[in-house]
Amino acid sequence: MNILVIGDVVSSKGCEFLRSALPSFKRVKGIDLCIANGENSAVGNGITPFSAQYLFDSGVDFLTTGNHVFRRREIYDMLDESDYIIRPANFNKNNPGKGYAVIDMGFVRVGVINLMGNVYMDRCDNPFAVVDEILPKLSDCRVILVDFHAEATAEKKALGYYLDGRVSAVYGTHTHVMTADATIMPKGTAFITDIGMTGPKVSVLGVKPEISIEWLKTSMPARFDTAEGDCMMKGCIFEIENKTGKVINIEPVTIE
Repeated sequence: MNILVIGDVVSSKGCEFLRSALPSFKRVKGIDLCIANGENSAVGNGITPFSAQYLFDSGVDFLTTGNHVFRRREIYDMLDESDYIIRPANFNKNNPGKGYAVIDMGFVRVGVINLMGNVYMDRCDNPFAVVDEILPKLSDCRVILVDFHAEATAEKKALGYYLDGRVSAVYGTHTHVMTADATIMPKGTAFITDIGMTGPKVSVLGVKPEISIEWLKTSMPARFDTAEGDCMMKGCIFEIENKTGKVINIEPVTIE
């Protein structure tokens, strides 16, 4: 089977470009399952029921999130009620939503885990300990994917090695820049530090460059408006052997 994971979708610009590009790309590549990180899909930051449903209607099957997931209170009920959107599992257990889910494809069950890093991020429970608690609950899933929403490359790489041979793939989100280290690790787990973002090409992580420059020069508060212009969609395709759950090929993808 072919699973497409899509990097952080940024604001309405990213959502609109994804809608224009995704359906035909899925047909050409024979995509069986599409997972996107939607934590920045709402205009202004965060995720709303409107932006989540827009992505679902555009061909995304499942949504992961990250540190901005709780910015918009209107998403809380959807996080509790939907089986197709999760938030980092190592947030407080009393927070809305859940941190992992099972997608039943009929011929195979796919477990999806969302985790957030602790290095240079708001502190949350230890992702290494939390994933150890979750994995036994997914024992009936031959395929398990982990979206690790983290800042530090070292933390992402360490989790990849920690889970090597225990899950099908570990991929990073959050930093919005695709890394050039897609690989299959020694024990068979596919890994990439970050799958990039979906949004404006001429931008600083989706934000107008002049705003980011002024903020970094002066340290004064700034409204991070989404950049204009042409967009891109970045992500990875994991080609997975159904019987074993092992990734036999990992293909980074860029659509412009």
